[in-house]
Amino acid sequence: MYATPIIYPISFVPERWRWVLVLNPLTGIIDGFRAALFSHPIAWSELGVSAAISLTFLVYAVFSFKRMEREFADII
Repeated sequence: MYATPIIYPISFVPERWRWVLVLNPLTGIIDGFRAALFSHPIAWSELGVSAAISLTFLVYAVFSFKRMEREFADII
């Protein structure tokens, strides 16, 4: 929760550590929402990284579920 910039803007984090925050998929979404709300320019690079990481997790989850689907009901 502290790694997601909800209470604080991403500009509060030093420049050398911002790449760590951008790895969090919610950072781009929340920063984009904040930019739209306050009429600031949207950081498309952060939003793109968030979308790419989210899609990567989605593809991984689909493949993992498909692999475990047959045994899943037996375990539960």
